Amino acid sequence: MIIDSHCHLNYEPMSLSLKETIDRANNDGVKYLLTISTEDKSFDKILKIIQEFKCVYGTYGIHPHEAKNHNKIKAADIIKKVESDKKIIGIGESGLDFYYNHSEKNDQIKCFEEHITAAQELQIPIVVHTRSAEKETLEIIKKKKTEKDFKVLIHCFTGSKDFAFKLIDLGAYISASGVVTFKKSEDLANTFKEIPADRMLVETDAPYLAPVPLRGKPNEPSYIIHTVKFLSKIKELSFEDLSNTTSKNFFNLFGKLE
Repeated sequence: MIIDSHCHLNYEPMSLSLKETIDRANNDGVKYLLTISTEDKSFDKILKIIQEFKCVYGTYGIHPHEAKNHNKIKAADIIKKVESDKKIIGIGESGLDFYYNHSEKNDQIKCFEEHITAAQELQIPIVVHTRSAEKETLEIIKKKKTEKDFKVLIHCFTGSKDFAFKLIDLGAYISASGVVTFKKSEDLANTFKEIPADRMLVETDAPYLAPVPLRGKPNEPSYIIHTVKFLSKIKELSFEDLSNTTSKNFFNLFGKLE
């Protein structure tokens, strides 16, 4: 069994043939999918998807790129959205992206901290996007954990080995996407080789970042098998063992699914 811990099923082209996309994933052993919120206006689409497909669960959150458009959002607003459906099992994606800076840094930080407060209150995981913001991400997570503990999943990890192990020391789980299979990602592959298997999840981030040998095509959840094969090889584990371990980690983080 494999769990795609991060995809965007409300995005095209998947949204145009959703049943077929999910059937392909199920046929390739992907038993559950977590479809991720990035902005408030798309949340109704996510609710519709999780209500229609038994194997799909969801999150609510605001991507750092969208922070500028959600300046007024508070933890209470996030909590209310999460509690609107029992299949909303996480908060995010939220975090910091200082590579593109589509939103001002202060807006990103404020939004991120509101999401963490909601995660602390509900005691469900926050799905964190972090790019070119290792120092600030660590500082915020560390500071907020001294106030009250919370669960953290770093999605589509592409950072340094030092960053990965500092996050693990803070109790975070680390998710691998198709990026780890890219030829230019040798350092990242070496990092995942050393990350303990019991702290790893896998994801597609579909429709983005299709793994080798499908790089350049629109990604979809069924393609996750290529990432799992790559990781199992570099970690010297069987495909089945890595699939089962990452699924167990998902359940440890998000709880058992119905």
